Amino acid sequence: MKKIILTISSVILFIACSKPGLAPIPKDAIQPTIVTQQTPNDTDDPAVWVNKNNPDESIIVGTDKFKENGGLYAYNLKGEIINKIVPLNRPNNVDIAYGFNYQGKQIDIAITTERGNNKIRIVSLPDFKLIDNGGVEVFANEEFRDPMGIATYKLGDKIYAIVGRKSGPSENYLFQYLLEDNNGKIEAKLVRKFGKYSGKKEIEAIAVDQELGFIYYCDETAGVRKYYADPSKGNDELSFFGQKDFKRDHEGIAIYKTSSTDGYILISDQQANYFNVYKREGDTNNPNKHEIIAKIPVSTIECDGADAINFNFNSTFPKGFFIAMSNGKTFQLYDWRIIQKEIDKQYQPK
Repeated sequence: MKKIILTISSVILFIACSKPGLAPIPKDAIQPTIVTQQTPNDTDDPAVWVNKNNPDESIIVGTDKFKENGGLYAYNLKGEIINKIVPLNRPNNVDIAYGFNYQGKQIDIAITTERGNNKIRIVSLPDFKLIDNGGVEVFANEEFRDPMGIATYKLGDKIYAIVGRKSGPSENYLFQYLLEDNNGKIEAKLVRKFGKYSGKKEIEAIAVDQELGFIYYCDETAGVRKYYADPSKGNDELSFFGQKDFKRDHEGIAIYKTSSTDGYILISDQQANYFNVYKREGDTNNPNKHEIIAKIPVSTIECDGADAINFNFNSTFPKGFFIAMSNGKTFQLYDWRIIQKEIDKQYQPK
């Protein structure tokens, strides 16, 4: 079976790379462990739901970004499509939240931006059912809407959604919403507007470090910005890094945690087909100083969204995996041990 999967992935990579104008895969690129089944249109962003009672039955959730006929797809850890929600109007990014208070119990949810309708859509897990009564409006009454990026943050029993958009003002580009159940109707209460924007391109990729309480987002072609996730801690920008480390677009962000405080931030260098790696904990003397420590050559083609998780899923992924969208309507899963080996080749801690 493994040989078949690898053969299919090679064909997909060949087809995608044959499209004119796409960035070439580096000659020393690492190869994916598993490539998912293709979606009909255009994959964009993945997120991982961990089944802690039965890890091998965890679910990868991914968007298929397309006007009116897009969808949200569920995959098993073999990369097979096991469920889908269609049609959705240009679903863009997706994230997972655990323990949302809904109708008197705690459930896990996936949240995706539905850009074509200016809404976020909320899906219960693992049954993969929409529970949002047609969607929850975001950026209401704003000149700039078109929601794209999304990340979730849990503080106590509160779950927040941090939402970005296609374009916006130079300040207060991102909106942070508190999600609440009102007698079976999910509502989003705006709790803050924050975040700088260079005006150079757009902001799509957003990631939250749940344990350390930080938000990272990519201001494409400019750099990576860092803020507190807790609204009560203010809106000061903590860091603006990676400004000279990328060929052009700063894209998908994944955070791999080696402990409660340490690990790696991996960010897609889209037009180079690399992922740039930064220390999650920052510099020894400054936790908000993030300098590049490695550049991982990958087989993902012009990657938009990515995710990473440290968990013993099975014998294929005992240290978890890194997953990235690839041009060619797929997501690629890399056994984390492969990624770690590449980091260790380039980075030797002092």
